[in-house]
Amino acid sequence: MGFKIYKEDISASFVVFLVALPLSIGIALASGAPMQSGLIAAIVGGIVGGSLAGAPLQVSGPAAGLTVMVLQIVQRLGFEQACTVFVGAGVIQLIMGFTGLSRLALLIAPSVLHAMLAGIGILIAFAQFFVFLGGKPAGAPLENMLHLPGAVASANWITVLTGATCIAVLYIWNRGPSQKIRWLPGSLVAIVVATIVSKFLPEQPLVSISSQLFQGFHIPNFGAGSPISDIAVSALGLAIVASAESLLCAVASDKLHTGKKSNLDRELMAQGVSNTLSGLLYGLPVTGVIVRSSANISAGAKSRWSAILHGVWMLVFSVALSGVIGWIPLAALAALLIWIGVHLIKLHEIKTSFRYGEGWIYVVTLAGVVFMNLLWGIGFGICASILALLYRMRKVSLTVESGNDRVVVGIKGALTFVSVPKLLEQLSRIDDGKSIDVRFDLYQLDIASIEAIRDWKSAYERKGGNVTKEPLEDLWRRLTLKA
Repeated sequence: MGFKIYKEDISASFVVFLVALPLSIGIALASGAPMQSGLIAAIVGGIVGGSLAGAPLQVSGPAAGLTVMVLQIVQRLGFEQACTVFVGAGVIQLIMGFTGLSRLALLIAPSVLHAMLAGIGILIAFAQFFVFLGGKPAGAPLENMLHLPGAVASANWITVLTGATCIAVLYIWNRGPSQKIRWLPGSLVAIVVATIVSKFLPEQPLVSISSQLFQGFHIPNFGAGSPISDIAVSALGLAIVASAESLLCAVASDKLHTGKKSNLDRELMAQGVSNTLSGLLYGLPVTGVIVRSSANISAGAKSRWSAILHGVWMLVFSVALSGVIGWIPLAALAALLIWIGVHLIKLHEIKTSFRYGEGWIYVVTLAGVVFMNLLWGIGFGICASILALLYRMRKVSLTVESGNDRVVVGIKGALTFVSVPKLLEQLSRIDDGKSIDVRFDLYQLDIASIEAIRDWKSAYERKGGNVTKEPLEDLWRRLTLKA
């Protein structure tokens, strides 16, 4: 590796560090976890994830996309047992990467993933709005909605002013200065300004962080009051969501640079090692993060060293200057999280889903995430995607052109097991005793359809008719080769 690349990686790593620092603390707050757990995840994701990464320019760390799931796990099991779940998720990711199953995580429809992130954004923004007002979230989304009027009525103007300062700086910075000072992230500027403003205001709640960053290794205990089945299901769900987010981020990052493309199996194993180690060190789960990855690439990173060094800067800061974090008002972090949550809801993705007939999949997933939980929402979305696929597989059209004793039948579309009943019902309307010429224009064909057409042909000819058609086995073979 030449000196030029090394120099560019150093500058890029510092930019990513500045982006990651406030986000890592804020995500820990939104996850209901100790503040230092976000820093630990950023350090592990940078140093370990960057060293082993299959996507060299991707930057890993705690992600907003996992906050709701992690919060639910922490609330249900407690943070120590949640760390056991994080370790389990990492082991599952390792197995998936080692066995070449990384592509399975990419099978989730984009509408489901976009709706999942939008739902997470709504939940983050809604919950943190209570902190912005000087209180605490009531609990579940419906409870928060019911308690919102009371929270607004009893709002603390000090925290509101601090949080409003943070949002105002974010808005102003992203409208102008960010284009000229690209290396300085608006999130950091907003937190610093809000912290300075808070010093001139009456006392308010501040970030609390342990002076001892690493507390030793967390030894997973599967018998500490939580059923093993609950831990296993939580770990599997977390592994699937974290893997999908990391791999989609890797694919998206590949589009932003012209260098070497990602090895997804290796990337998934790197994520598995990072999550296992982060859980053992009492850190949050780790994923590839598109905000940090795009900042890394935009800053001119050329190799994995930028991600690794960003983790080193996080470690140095956390050990030497952790006391500085204790100056940050909670309201400022809450405002930053509200900003992040709102920006997870992307209008162009909603429009795209509706334009391509998947708007109802988006709505079902979003409702499931917001009003039930993340896993149920994803489950609803996947079921809706399967139903949509089955519906599209039913789309077959049949045209009949009659002339004297000869009939030309055209069959166009997807001829599959789900469209067979409709097709046979239409074929049954043709009068007996005709000479039928069947012509196919198909983009999908399966064995159930082949056998159904064959059975219909035999039955029709037994009644005195005649059917000529292209051999369906040849058509199936051509479609298979084309695919």
